[in-house]
Amino acid sequence: MIQRSTPADSEIPAKVIIADDHPLFRAALGHALAATLKGEVLEAESFAALQNLLLQHPQIELVFLDLNMPGNQGLTGLTAIRNQFPDVLVVIVSANEQLDVVERAMSFGASAYVPKSAPMPDIVSAVETVLGGDNWLPAHLQSSVLAEKNSLHQEFARKLGQLTPQQFKVLRCIADGLLNKQIAYELDVQETTIKQHVSAILRKLGVINRTQAGVLFHDMLRADDEEALSEPDSL
Repeated sequence: MIQRSTPADSEIPAKVIIADDHPLFRAALGHALAATLKGEVLEAESFAALQNLLLQHPQIELVFLDLNMPGNQGLTGLTAIRNQFPDVLVVIVSANEQLDVVERAMSFGASAYVPKSAPMPDIVSAVETVLGGDNWLPAHLQSSVLAEKNSLHQEFARKLGQLTPQQFKVLRCIADGLLNKQIAYELDVQETTIKQHVSAILRKLGVINRTQAGVLFHDMLRADDEEALSEPDSL
């Protein structure tokens, strides 16, 4: 976990986190943000580090999230942040520009989707637009994503939003194939508590068993990893 601060005489409480496992990309994005945002910019190289920073810095307003950083699988990290930290704005930064992935990211609560190849003016535009209360997409994706809009994704996002943070953690464990006893151990609670959570999850998602819940979770939140095919471009 890395923290980069502005000089001591101009420090302002941290409001932004860049979460990406590529240090050069974090540095490039941080440089681009320096001209737009004042104050400290925090960096996280894994999803676990990002969660720790969000817990340690409740004043965070904005997170730049890589889709495929360690600990994050597709859109799972996005939905986890939106579930546990609903007031935090999330900007997805990814080399993956598949329309279905972009559409689902926006349906599941992303405030913007920024390609890693985006020029600095687009980064600035995205930040200003999101902090101004609106969503942002690059011009070449706007009409296509609107046409791709899927009510099933929006409905699933609504159902996920009904889960408590603990229920969301249980659902992630179910999707990973863990049994109730294993989930109880992971979350340090009684197995009977997990059974109650599972029942609530099935009811809220409208499925009949945990297998369906896990498959639905994986299918809806998958994002094929194209980032491994190319290195992040400089901003």
